[in-house]
Amino acid sequence: MKVTSVISGYFKLDGGAMFGVVPKKLWQKLNPPDADNLCTWSMRSILIETGNRKILVDTGIGNKQSEKFRKMFYPHGNSVIDSFREMAIDPREITDVFLTHFHFDHVGGALKFDENGKIIPTFPNATYWSNSIHYDWAFDPNPREEASFLRENFVPLKEQGLLQMIDVQKDDLLWMDDINIRFVNGHTMAMMLLDLPIDSNKRMWYGADLIPSRWHIRRPYVLSYDVQPLYTLDEKERLLSHLVNSGDLLFFEHDPEMECAEISKDDRNRFVIKKHGPLEEMVK
Repeated sequence: MKVTSVISGYFKLDGGAMFGVVPKKLWQKLNPPDADNLCTWSMRSILIETGNRKILVDTGIGNKQSEKFRKMFYPHGNSVIDSFREMAIDPREITDVFLTHFHFDHVGGALKFDENGKIIPTFPNATYWSNSIHYDWAFDPNPREEASFLRENFVPLKEQGLLQMIDVQKDDLLWMDDINIRFVNGHTMAMMLLDLPIDSNKRMWYGADLIPSRWHIRRPYVLSYDVQPLYTLDEKERLLSHLVNSGDLLFFEHDPEMECAEISKDDRNRFVIKKHGPLEEMVK
């Protein structure tokens, strides 16, 4: 199995929303905001190559959004298609697209407009993967998440028969080729994390929005976007404790610079970064 980090772009989000109850006096030293209180974040996907499959995990924002949207979130940098072009990968080679959840910065690039303005799959030969609990949650959203669930980003996948549903379970689920799924409910309902091997001795967790950056390994650092923040605290504790004990890597989808890290605890029993670097260097 080969796992490669793929930049799907960068965008800006309000610093207070990303750092929750943590005072600005503290978080602004970590990811300094601009004059509008916006911080830059990455959208970092992974490409999993196993057997005859090429599996893309999350897709970034894409390019379907209006000018009003772009002025609010400032998407910039390589899209996932731009990154694939640099990697000499044709979108038609992708066999599967695993969507951790349907917030626009994770699923927007799954579909695109054709030359006639019709919404079509960005990866025409792929099966797209989600789960029914999350689909229903996103299709009829609560007021808190309504602006994050844009139907044009995911409903056409189901209407066009491209969406395969995974059965949500309480325990971790073996998906395919030694790739496991964990379902978590703090950030949004039935978000899916991935646990996968990256070499014969080490595994890696794709943390999605449970732990989107290096700074969010700290216990109080919980997104204001989270619908059940107390669940997030428990889910973070469980995953981070496992990472300390196992030595597995944690992959950061939204950290503007750091791709992945090993986690340990300091003498005050706080979770800290033990070692970090690009994914390709961390698996050497």
